[in-house]
Amino acid sequence: MAMAEKYIVLPFKRVRGGLAPGEMRAASTAAGAEKVASAMAPRHIGVAAYAVQVDMESGNMSSPRLLAQFGEIGDLTA
Repeated sequence: MAMAEKYIVLPFKRVRGGLAPGEMRAASTAAGAEKVASAMAPRHIGVAAYAVQVDMESGNMSSPRLLAQFGEIGDLTA
């Protein structure tokens, strides 16, 4: 099982009962993820940039680490 660290940006939207993630965007670096999240922030209730561990064989993501947060975001670790 080969693992790699990848960077993603998730916008969040308000839904009945809380917040839900929108469409995930990939970034090539941590700084790039933070920059994309900052640029997306004015259009969303919340945006977060994460570093995640990705199993390169299955594509499964785990161990999200918050890099930057703008506004309200949901909890990915729950």
